[in-house]
Amino acid sequence: MIHLIDSHAHLDDRKFEADREEMLDRAQKAGVVQIINAGYDLPSSARSISLAAKYPFVFAAVGIHPHDAGGVPEDYLVRLREMSRRRGVVAIGEIGLDYYRDLSPRDVQQRVFREQLALARELGLPVIIHDRDAHGDILDILRRDGVGPAGGVMHCFAGSWEMARECMAMGFYISFAGPVTYPNARRPKEVAARVPLERLLVETDAPYLTPQARRGNRNEPAYVRYVAEEIAALKGVTLEELARATTANARCLFGLPGAGA
Repeated sequence: MIHLIDSHAHLDDRKFEADREEMLDRAQKAGVVQIINAGYDLPSSARSISLAAKYPFVFAAVGIHPHDAGGVPEDYLVRLREMSRRRGVVAIGEIGLDYYRDLSPRDVQQRVFREQLALARELGLPVIIHDRDAHGDILDILRRDGVGPAGGVMHCFAGSWEMARECMAMGFYISFAGPVTYPNARRPKEVAARVPLERLLVETDAPYLTPQARRGNRNEPAYVRYVAEEIAALKGVTLEELARATTANARCLFGLPGAGA
């Protein structure tokens, strides 16, 4: 069986309330061996930790999404620091900037992003970065502040090849989700074809961004295979080769069991 890791999902979302157990069972039967559940605010980060405690193949990331940056309490960094020490927490995320919806003021987004980058450096944890229509400011902040030795991942990457190359030079992995399977997704396809296997991750961002083959349905971790199949085809490698590389990469980045296997 092909083994894959869904490097970014939101299993705590209300859309999974009715069938979470069945959804996770489908994922495992489809060859998904591990899942990173990303927080986006303090409550979702706590739920992520609870999921990691309940399911041994689920791991947690804790962080504040840019949409929620404007409403963080004064002690949010203290609380994230405490959460990061909990069993199963492997990253700070998802964090970053979102200038598409602008649900939080841009200066606040930038401050909260930089504070969480500093927290990740302090804790020695990798970061999961959300970037939507904010490529320039994301790069400026990363150039200025830097990322720690633990590195990170550019989640659901939508930037240029030049941006991907600079991010990889900084120590980042580049991750692709369902949009790389869309017929009109010219730039993601071009970038995915060029990113070296040793720097690639695959993800679903479930329940969002359903791959083309399942458009119209709720996304779920079992569908990460569609992303892997698309990228393998773009790169001219077998699905088995793509799966081995991305699984090893995710285990290396997040320190998951099985690293080096």
